[in-house]
Amino acid sequence: MNKKQKKMLTRIIIASILFIGLKLVHLPEMVNVILSLATYFLIGYDILTKAVKGILKKQVFDENFLMAVATVGAIALGDYSEGTAVMLFYQIGEWFQSYAVGKSRKNISELMDIRPDYANIENENGELVQVDPDEVEIGTIIIVKPGEKIPIDGIVVEGNSTLNTSALTGESLPRDASINDEVISGCINLTGLLKIKTTHEFGESTVSKILDMVENASSKKSRSEAFISRFAHYYTPAVVYSALALAILPPIVSLLMGIDSNWSEWIYRALTFLVISCPCALVISIPLSFFAGIGGASNAGVLVKGSNYLEALASTKYVVFDKTGTMTQGVFEVSGIHHASIEKDKLLELAAMAESYSTHPISKSLLQAYGNPVDKERIKNVEEISGHGVIAQIDDKEVLVGNDKLMKKYGIEYKPCHDVGTIVHIAIDQKYVGHILISDKIKPHAKEAIARLKEVGVKETIMLTGDVRTVANKVASDLNIDKVYSELLPQDKVNKVEELLEKKQEKEKLAFVGDGINDAPVLSRADVGIAMGALGSDAAIEAADIVLMDDDPLKIAKAIKIAKKCLRIVYENIYFAIGVKIICLILSAFGIGNMWLAIFADVGVMVIAVLNAIRTLNVKKL
Repeated sequence: MNKKQKKMLTRIIIASILFIGLKLVHLPEMVNVILSLATYFLIGYDILTKAVKGILKKQVFDENFLMAVATVGAIALGDYSEGTAVMLFYQIGEWFQSYAVGKSRKNISELMDIRPDYANIENENGELVQVDPDEVEIGTIIIVKPGEKIPIDGIVVEGNSTLNTSALTGESLPRDASINDEVISGCINLTGLLKIKTTHEFGESTVSKILDMVENASSKKSRSEAFISRFAHYYTPAVVYSALALAILPPIVSLLMGIDSNWSEWIYRALTFLVISCPCALVISIPLSFFAGIGGASNAGVLVKGSNYLEALASTKYVVFDKTGTMTQGVFEVSGIHHASIEKDKLLELAAMAESYSTHPISKSLLQAYGNPVDKERIKNVEEISGHGVIAQIDDKEVLVGNDKLMKKYGIEYKPCHDVGTIVHIAIDQKYVGHILISDKIKPHAKEAIARLKEVGVKETIMLTGDVRTVANKVASDLNIDKVYSELLPQDKVNKVEELLEKKQEKEKLAFVGDGINDAPVLSRADVGIAMGALGSDAAIEAADIVLMDDDPLKIAKAIKIAKKCLRIVYENIYFAIGVKIICLILSAFGIGNMWLAIFADVGVMVIAVLNAIRTLNVKKL
């Protein structure tokens, strides 16, 4: 508990003791009135202050105003104990709500612990100096000792260690780090001393982007939250005027009809009506449910940018996947060189040199298979043709390296490959010289992930890929994916998602799952963009609506389960709160209910709804 909560709890305890004492001990009437008023002001002075400030600011209709009018009115009618009881129980409900918010914030604050306090650098004398991470420039060598957080993204230049990434991924399995490995901020160095050359400024590092995303999540509200805000905007003035009518009209009608009317009875009914009508349970529990859901998801390594995306995820019926790096490991290996009319080593060298400026996983696999330093002076006029391949001048020869489409584009006859994999054709000066077969591996949990999606209500799974049809069909068949579209250019993927969006029903949502690097346009276009394997990927964090901080496709189904549980609890609270209030308002209007019923309808319902809302924090068993 924070200081404010402790102070409030102290007031509640003291006021409760006084309230109970006044009920048990018989005191002279004047002493009883004074002590009752003292108890009331002790527990309710802040509510009264807020109500007055609201009136002065012309923001009258809120729960503080309702509570102030109802309790002051009850005391004015001589019902000191009931007026005090209403305020006391209302404050107990507020304290429970504050405690629940604090509990859900704890999950977010645990994530905030990844924020580094300092970075170690060596000064001119070789001594370690702690500096603010914001002051560290790109290219600086920082030292991270065992037990310390990595403050800035970079590349290991010296040392070996294991890293704890649980704050980012929700998984406790450590990862190894050695020379030339990329490491990201927010991870904890467990074993060895690491020297890291920074590749980003602190403000652009992974940890900063993640924290910024989580901190701004509450600004993107769901339709349910927007509805409750609009509902409260019109509902509160309506019930105030209704209560006023209930207090005035029946006695006036009775007088006109020549019947004695009990003004105090009708005013009491109106005040009870006001307390019952207070929309606290809805206004507090609905945003809290989403906040707790986002907190619980972040603890599981699923970062959600706003409750609107959580709500959309719960209605997801179509999941579209990119293939490479999403359903496959994206770790390509050269598995064969076929139909070579020149030496195989020379063929591999030309392919590696032509692809040496590309960051594509296939390019990296060619360079890794080549295994030698690339002499960039031999390479000129490199042109990358999206979705086709690369053209480069190597040793004054035109070298084409790419897929079937590149060969067709330049009218070069090529020889197909009967093995399943990615085929990289090579031509020199418009003459075909052979192709290289590159294979990728399916992720260990990919097949299970597709099965789990069916279990959580996804109607159709679809895979989009730029890879050849044979490879795409085999991967889709192995994983039991419903539909597959292959040999797509980046723009083709966007067009295909557009088609799928037009075909689905309005209430059904479509999620696209990609690696966040090459799929930014599609991630942005889908109803829900999910980036996975996103450790260190700036594009993923910026383009996606939901970020899975490790590369396990099983997390997609878990994210949907979290969203469904959150929405289920939201609707439970809406139906429960409105249902109870309608029943109690009718009873109050007919004089059947009293202030104690009002306390239950307001505070009791609010406490139950808040306790129900914090259940969304528990996501471990999902």
